[in-house]
Amino acid sequence: MTAYLDNNATTACAPEVVSALLPFFSEQFGNPSSMHEFGSKVEGAIRNARSEVQQLLGAALDSEIIFTSCASESNNTAIHSALKVQAGRKEIITSAVEHPAVLSLCKYLAEHEGYTLHILPVDGRGRLNLAHYESLLSERTALVSIMWANNETGTLFPVLKMAEMAKGVGAIFHTDAVQAAGKVPINLKDSAIDMLSLSGHKLHAPKGIGVLYLRRGLRYRPLLRGGHQERGRRAGTENVTGIVGLGEAARLAREHMNEEWTTVKRLRDRLEVGVLLQTPYAFVTGDPDNRLPNTANIAFEYIEGEAILLHLNHAGIAASSGSACTSGSLEPSHVMRAMGIPYTAAHGTVRFSLSRYTTEAEIDHVIATVPKIIANLRKLSPYWGESGPAQKAFQPEYA
Repeated sequence: MTAYLDNNATTACAPEVVSALLPFFSEQFGNPSSMHEFGSKVEGAIRNARSEVQQLLGAALDSEIIFTSCASESNNTAIHSALKVQAGRKEIITSAVEHPAVLSLCKYLAEHEGYTLHILPVDGRGRLNLAHYESLLSERTALVSIMWANNETGTLFPVLKMAEMAKGVGAIFHTDAVQAAGKVPINLKDSAIDMLSLSGHKLHAPKGIGVLYLRRGLRYRPLLRGGHQERGRRAGTENVTGIVGLGEAARLAREHMNEEWTTVKRLRDRLEVGVLLQTPYAFVTGDPDNRLPNTANIAFEYIEGEAILLHLNHAGIAASSGSACTSGSLEPSHVMRAMGIPYTAAHGTVRFSLSRYTTEAEIDHVIATVPKIIANLRKLSPYWGESGPAQKAFQPEYA
């Protein structure tokens, strides 16, 4: 029995997506920029995909959708552009729990290009303090970049409210919506969000395709210059198969949105309850009342997350110890550190992330397997005595 529960790292391509993109490897191979029929057919497919993404995001116009190679490119493009068009402003606001594609770039800009960076802290549940955020906003703020949903804990952030607040001081607001797109209803045309990033492989599209939403009328400077593709806003021959696949994935995401908050959430809750009932000194991280329906990040005290993952893999279970971009590190994730989770618990966090393809049998397998793995590993832990922990257990503030 196997169980793939690492969907926040990447998802399998939906069968419908594979069927939709296959013809563009063979019969419909034209360059969409070409004037002949081979190109025009492909250009039409791109136009249709752009419309599907527009509908998923609730954008006012399909021209607000720019196709990129991935969310990291979208994030970099958005941040660099916002700073260039706001030349008189030198301050950036972001959060302590952003994905490295945002946080690392913002830190680089502060260290090497003279920007003042304000990093918003989070509390023990991973929540932001809006009063603190408001105190940092000023006429000096060029950009605010806050993720819609945290990739490790699933905690949702009040980006709609934060965008309105940023607009009040004339700052540009960008959100990394990689984990939210396809899981959370989004209606950008009725929001103050200026730019949004997403990645296709997080919602059952292929890898190598992303999107940058750019609100109509917003001043913009492209990161990649050269050709006229994407209305001159992102040079380079279009990744047609990726774009077509993302368009179909966006259509399917709209069709299955309700399933995320019913079936997927029920399975996620069942996994958490089933594991925690059998496993002492373990708790769910993040905001239990305001998070993605598919994400369960569980901290197991007194053992290493890497050891847990190795045993899970041996049992056919795929999970993660945090972001796939940082999981090679032996240090606790920056998200756990920002939340103030002690090392005895932060080192033992495991993220289980489901999708609409997750089955009851997979959840049963996890519930039957994880408690045994934890019990066996704790017997080997120097922090674990014959009858329990050798030191005081950590109690989260919401236990």
